[in-house]
Amino acid sequence: MGGLAQNLTTIGFDADDTLWQNEQFFRLTEAQFADLLADHADKQHLLSRLLDAERRNLGLYGFGIKGFTLSMIETAIEVTEGRVPADVIAKILAAGREMLRHPIETLPHVHETLEALAGRYRLMLITKGDLFDQERKLAQSGLGDIFDAVEIVSDKSRETYERIFARHGDGAGRSMMVGNSLKSDVVPALQAGSWGVYVPHDLTWVLEHADEPETEPRFRRLSHLGELLPVVETIG
Repeated sequence: MGGLAQNLTTIGFDADDTLWQNEQFFRLTEAQFADLLADHADKQHLLSRLLDAERRNLGLYGFGIKGFTLSMIETAIEVTEGRVPADVIAKILAAGREMLRHPIETLPHVHETLEALAGRYRLMLITKGDLFDQERKLAQSGLGDIFDAVEIVSDKSRETYERIFARHGDGAGRSMMVGNSLKSDVVPALQAGSWGVYVPHDLTWVLEHADEPETEPRFRRLSHLGELLPVVETIG
């Protein structure tokens, strides 16, 4: 990589399903939701309608559990043609509250990788979703003191990374973004001129899927976060 190899100073990390488990709780709640509405729609049809509602509502509610809960209620009203019992709505709300209380389970290799990089690079947490929920998860994870900066954003785009890496680092060109979402973490970071490191998770929300930018010279794909340090050292 020539001169580029000496330029990396800042590394951003996604949070959900990169540092700790998240999507599994959505899948479990979807299964509960399907059971609640089993008399009104089969599971696949119901979850397809739920996904449609989530897609419609992203611009209004943003990403996170609260928007997901509202989309479940909206879908329940739709599939029952307005006849959904109040106790079902109450159970949907209870399921959403339970998601907001779920314990934090960090993924393998997270602590040792962050500790190995801390002090050598500026480390940032760049996550999207509900402010209160993301702050709760960061506090419970025990990782908060490792990061030099935390940005909780409504969405992730090329402009997001340009702005954040200019504010907290030395610009996008000297930065790296690490995450499990090609659509949110990798592709827009590459578009901004950063390195983009993809760490797949077994469960990734369908609306976060995208094609791997295999021809991009700054793209890297890892099997797990424990492989990051050698990659970083190779880049510089």
